[in-house]
Amino acid sequence: MLFSHMAAVEDQLLATSRIPANSGHSLHKGTPREAFIKEFLESHLPTTLSIGSGEIIDSRSQPSSPRRQFDLVVYKSNLPKLDFGGGISGFLAESVIATIEVKSLLDKAGMYQAMSAAQDAKKLQKSETWSFSAGYIPPAILNFVVAYDGPQKLETVLNWIDEVESELGVTLPPLPLGEERLKTASASIDGVFLLGKGFITFDNFPTGFLNNSSRTTAPTVKWVAASMTHGSMLWLFHMITQASMNISGTFLNMVPYMHALKADVTSR
Repeated sequence: MLFSHMAAVEDQLLATSRIPANSGHSLHKGTPREAFIKEFLESHLPTTLSIGSGEIIDSRSQPSSPRRQFDLVVYKSNLPKLDFGGGISGFLAESVIATIEVKSLLDKAGMYQAMSAAQDAKKLQKSETWSFSAGYIPPAILNFVVAYDGPQKLETVLNWIDEVESELGVTLPPLPLGEERLKTASASIDGVFLLGKGFITFDNFPTGFLNNSSRTTAPTVKWVAASMTHGSMLWLFHMITQASMNISGTFLNMVPYMHALKADVTSR
């Protein structure tokens, strides 16, 4: 049932995306397609999560300093955000589960933009106090790319990832086996979802297509590609859902965010 439903959603997204294709400006093509993905997420993810657009800050962020704007940000509804106006927000790193960059046509330049933005997101520091946790908790903010069109073969995207990692200076040792693998974050993106063609994911998620036996025989493997006409939206939904469905006694520590607050204090 779930696969059939998500397959139909994927078909609908591809069909609906042809409507803005008649526009003469690239912005008028891309913006509606972002809205289509946002509508999908809002209608399928739990109400504990919300979807917005904007930038992500941590306690070290400075006013007016350059920051990345993300097409879509999946964040916890029970934590605060900054309203910059016009539907653009500043999201506290502690609230963000995932970001999604939406591409009408995926190319290497788009991969570079998405991976460099993800690299910046991965460097953000969360100010949290932990008391307990249960279930899977991602080691860092998850960063995804969703594309309506792109190369015919996922191998091309894998080659782009290798090339961009080299250009960005991204280096990772072989991923460990077992629980330590789940605690090892990607240095940039975590998944690329090409509608109607399949997806590529960083191999540190609790569920996947490889087991420890196959990983032992290929210890340098970091990325796994799955070619299929239907399944991209199902796997994206699965990853975001699993990343958010945990129990954690995590509390936002606001003190580091207020380091600029100075006052002459008088008491009596």
